[in-house]
Amino acid sequence: MARIDKGNDLQSAKLQPGWTSTSDGFGLITINATFKSDQDGGFDPFVRGAAFPVSSYNYCKSHKGSISWDALGIATLKVDYVGIDPNINGGAFTNPNTSVANGLTAENITSHPNFFTPASGFAGGALAGLPADFGGAYDDSTLGPVVNRYNSSTQQTVPVPSCEGYYGACFEQPTGGRFIGFVDPQYPTVYGKTQYLATATTISGVIYVSEQTSVLALYECLGQATGTSNFNVFPLIPDYCTVGSGTGGGYVNLLSQVNVEEYGLLFKVIYEVRYSSVGWDAGVYINI
Repeated sequence: MARIDKGNDLQSAKLQPGWTSTSDGFGLITINATFKSDQDGGFDPFVRGAAFPVSSYNYCKSHKGSISWDALGIATLKVDYVGIDPNINGGAFTNPNTSVANGLTAENITSHPNFFTPASGFAGGALAGLPADFGGAYDDSTLGPVVNRYNSSTQQTVPVPSCEGYYGACFEQPTGGRFIGFVDPQYPTVYGKTQYLATATTISGVIYVSEQTSVLALYECLGQATGTSNFNVFPLIPDYCTVGSGTGGGYVNLLSQVNVEEYGLLFKVIYEVRYSSVGWDAGVYINI
């Protein structure tokens, strides 16, 4: 039997009741909508980037969808839309959705805050001390290896004893130089050690931005340290994390990773910030 058409000819896709909008709590809005269209009609909502056809949500743009080819020449379109709530940062970017990982990681013992000079909270004084603690030069070691050192008066390289600070901390030169290790078994807790477990904090987050220029602005901050919660205008560090300068003077938070993927007409930025209680040296890393 031939199809008898009545009412709307569905040459333009018609939004169906029951569409849903969802907020992720940080400013990202997603919409799931169903449209009906004649199979020979228009499929405009299915085009990536098409605006959602309700004025209060027209900032949401088509991201992806599917079509089912139904009986009687009808097509059913299921379309997902995404957008940034215009009440959040003017719709330019979402608030960051962050997580913080805290743990321990192996570091060279010479980077320990109590290695050369005494640091607050540690018992027993500095682990190695400075040459100044020994009259300007570490003492010759009776336990460390013999090293080859250039003698300027004879212009020859000669074997000489290595040098030793506190706790059997052994160095190649009287004024320091290469650290060899802890060579005195009288101190078993550090004997033979060249590394220690340092605290490591990593802040990870996701932020959505509406403009490509925002992505480029974040790229420019990669490898830079900040003394505030922001990199450029983007507040990437949560309020419960430490900001400012570290014990060594540099800013404590370094943007270490920026990954980007397209999400509809938005850009999803997955980033990582590394925290250092000492701070990231301004002579090595740009401090902004």
